[in-house]
Amino acid sequence: MPYTSFAVAGAGPTIGARIVQALISRGASVVALARPESKSPTNPLLQGAKIVTVDYANVEGVSAALRENSVEVLISALSYGALQAQTPLAEAAKEAGVKLLVPSEFGMPTEGCKEGALAIKAQFADYANSLGIPIARVYCGLFMEFLPWLTGVDLGKFHLLGEQNLPASFTALDDAAGFTAHILTTLPPSSLNNATFRIQGERTSLAAIGALYEARVPPVPIIRVDKLPDGFDKQTFLQTNFAQGRSSTGWDNYLDKDVPEIADSGNKAWEGHEWKTIKDVLGL
Repeated sequence: MPYTSFAVAGAGPTIGARIVQALISRGASVVALARPESKSPTNPLLQGAKIVTVDYANVEGVSAALRENSVEVLISALSYGALQAQTPLAEAAKEAGVKLLVPSEFGMPTEGCKEGALAIKAQFADYANSLGIPIARVYCGLFMEFLPWLTGVDLGKFHLLGEQNLPASFTALDDAAGFTAHILTTLPPSSLNNATFRIQGERTSLAAIGALYEARVPPVPIIRVDKLPDGFDKQTFLQTNFAQGRSSTGWDNYLDKDVPEIADSGNKAWEGHEWKTIKDVLGL
């Protein structure tokens, strides 16, 4: 039997709240775990979920919330800066008898990362496995909605760090959330335990997306730079990975190369779904 009871930590305005709503729309029972200082409970996307306020670092408190609500699957949608909270969440999940953990991935592939910013996600997956909790990873590349932020469109130009001609993976927020909810509520646990799902709504390059911006009215011209504007630290990290091909969901960290044929290997798990394109999402 597929899972029916879920908890989401990090039910913020991007992917987390959308996963909550996608699960609810499929008839699932959903608990949104909100930190005391969180503003998430006011998000209309959480309508229909039971909101439980709890300190993520409080293993006993989180465990009690999971146990009291008979949670089978704990989903983490924590932002990168809050990833350290996944450790006590996993410990609470173990204590509460949660059957599956979905860690906060939803980006570039991290399996096999030994160093750098993405290694923290790989290390957490190893820790969850050491606790004996099965995990299910979803890699979706960059959220399409983040493209204007990544490239500084608000500054009037489409900023590219170098040529940016290598293919990468892009997925709309609603597609990433819907896919996650779909597999968790339709696939048997045996197909989810320690599984990796690589999805993409569209495969293209930043340079090709820039050409779409140049062709729109009014146009946003491409500017290629050796250094992105001041304050673009996160964008620099991401565009550096784009330039190396690592933003493809087909990237294999063990082989240190892109394997294009597996980049959308997970898409088939959502048979019949029509994936949104960058033109759809950004109105280009």
